[in-house]
Amino acid sequence: MWCVTWFLLPFLLTWPLQLALSTFPAGRPWLHQLNRWWSKLQFLGYFTPLDVRGEPHPAAVRGQPVIFCANHSSYIDIPLLFATIPGYVNIVGKAALAKVPLWGRIFRSTYLTVDRRSVVSRGRSFVECARSLRGGRDLIIFPEGSIGPAPGRVLLPFKDGAMRLAIEQQVPIVPVTMPYNHRFFPDLGARLRLRRHGLRVVFHPPIQTLGMTLADLPTLREQVWLIITSSLDPDSEPADSPFAATPPAPVRA
Repeated sequence: MWCVTWFLLPFLLTWPLQLALSTFPAGRPWLHQLNRWWSKLQFLGYFTPLDVRGEPHPAAVRGQPVIFCANHSSYIDIPLLFATIPGYVNIVGKAALAKVPLWGRIFRSTYLTVDRRSVVSRGRSFVECARSLRGGRDLIIFPEGSIGPAPGRVLLPFKDGAMRLAIEQQVPIVPVTMPYNHRFFPDLGARLRLRRHGLRVVFHPPIQTLGMTLADLPTLREQVWLIITSSLDPDSEPADSPFAATPPAPVRA
């Protein structure tokens, strides 16, 4: 109950201001900073270890937009990325997010959505992503497209969109691994259940795409997939580590 409260409370407290900021374009960068603030407040309230490895913007890519390609294993993925990536970052979420009560209106005003079943929606999303990158705004993409049956252990095959964008816009890709989100906030459908468990975000070294063509896309896709996979390995933690594979006990009210 404690963790569920901290998942919902910061958002609900800031929702009126978020709604006001979402109504005009000049307010949206401030809206994102507010989202970053309540995301950080969540993790402070959880009292859970947060281990951030690497840098979102190392010197090699500083001053240019990047695409963050992250594994997708939990509903906590977006808040965790917002909390750990500085700046006015954009993100591509599934179209269903735009229909979530309260949050949906905020999300679609400031970020991007895609209905992967619709060719038109995919095409529109691709154009908007390219425009965002050309405007200097970083972009977060979950190349798996959805949460798979073995989150945190086995990645789904990647869609081509993130790699194609990176090549066509000649921007770097920063692979991101979040190996424990599914333990903290498992995908249980309509049920909302959070558990105490250490969290980790690994920002891998950037992959430069300068000079690549679409002929390099399959190789780039495999490279990103392997890099993200390399930091999943949840069973390698010591037994007394807060990140150990032992299933955590549910949080009591």
